[in-house]
Amino acid sequence: MTRASRISLAAALLLGAFTAAPKAWAAATCESSVPYTSGTEGYAQFRIPAAVRTGRGTLLAFAEGRHSTTGDSGDIDVVLRRSSDGGCTWGPLQVVTDGNGDTRGNPAPVVDPRTGDVVLVTSYNDGSVNEAQIMRGQVTAGQSRRVFVQRSRTDGRSFTAPQEITAQVKRADWRWYATGPGHAVALTEGPHRGRLVIAADHSGPPRAGSTDTGREARYYGGHAIYSDDGGHRWHLGFADDSYTGRENANETTAAQLPGGRIYFNARDQNGSSPGNRLDAWSSDGGQTLDAPYTVQPTLRRVPVVQGAVLQLQGPDAPLLFSAPSVPTARQAMALWTSTDQGISFDQLLTLSTLKAAYSDLVQVDRGTVGVLYETGPRTAYDTIEFRRVAAPRP
Repeated sequence: MTRASRISLAAALLLGAFTAAPKAWAAATCESSVPYTSGTEGYAQFRIPAAVRTGRGTLLAFAEGRHSTTGDSGDIDVVLRRSSDGGCTWGPLQVVTDGNGDTRGNPAPVVDPRTGDVVLVTSYNDGSVNEAQIMRGQVTAGQSRRVFVQRSRTDGRSFTAPQEITAQVKRADWRWYATGPGHAVALTEGPHRGRLVIAADHSGPPRAGSTDTGREARYYGGHAIYSDDGGHRWHLGFADDSYTGRENANETTAAQLPGGRIYFNARDQNGSSPGNRLDAWSSDGGQTLDAPYTVQPTLRRVPVVQGAVLQLQGPDAPLLFSAPSVPTARQAMALWTSTDQGISFDQLLTLSTLKAAYSDLVQVDRGTVGVLYETGPRTAYDTIEFRRVAAPRP
């Protein structure tokens, strides 16, 4: 088979995955499973979930495995579990990226629609430094945040070694840098069909003369990176560098809307404008924004936290958003729907009243959505649960 034939076949498998005859597990009765439990398998804590469905129908649940810390820096691996039955059961834990004493995290996976490869972009920093030091510029370039890419041609069973792409996607004056976290976007419509887009955020240095150099200095901004060759070469797309302190775009999630536009939804890191979510749209595949990030007025019940969006497949299917639903606490994971491409959202359901924090969304099949989220009765980070819910109908 020629390379062109293989690519065509892979694309056909991906595009036809949701229209093929349902597998036996599509009607499974399991409602939830727990792929990660903190304090097990040599890890003090599992955090930062990300999920994708491969062209073969396998679900991949990524997370950070934090060896001896519950903080965001230290000896942290990127880990993975695979499910071949729609998230009812999970295979053994795999270490995709070994921190080896340093911090590897913020997984942003995506399936290349042309080859079927799983492409994984992650962030790095020296395990001895933290976000506050990085934001204050108190670290070397080697210790600071860096960006890496890996790929799997084996349906997530194995991955290549991390390849650094920092010079391609990070400006010299940026300090903090975070990919996603959560699944990335593969464009299947429009002039940029095949492009892989990773939503990300960064921080810049304080303005000249500023005395505000602390961790919460208002110098966060959002950006996107993209690849047009399946994740081999990367480019910096739009960059929000206003640094006004009014809207502080932070951890970001994205979805391809019907017609090919991209919707970006970001955590507002303690901006002075009312509301805890920001959003924006791009009509050119993430190279520019149609307009700057602004407050999303219908998601004001969400606390300051990461969230996830997913555009469901099918005619007139809605856009989904997941996050905790208590404005003042990380608690009560919920789903919202939008039928107007992200202009407004309505709360659909609350999954649980337990503590909850980060999440990601994946379409298991036409009738089922998976929510991979941090939750627990003691803390929001006791477990990472996978909940299967019925896909809302248009």
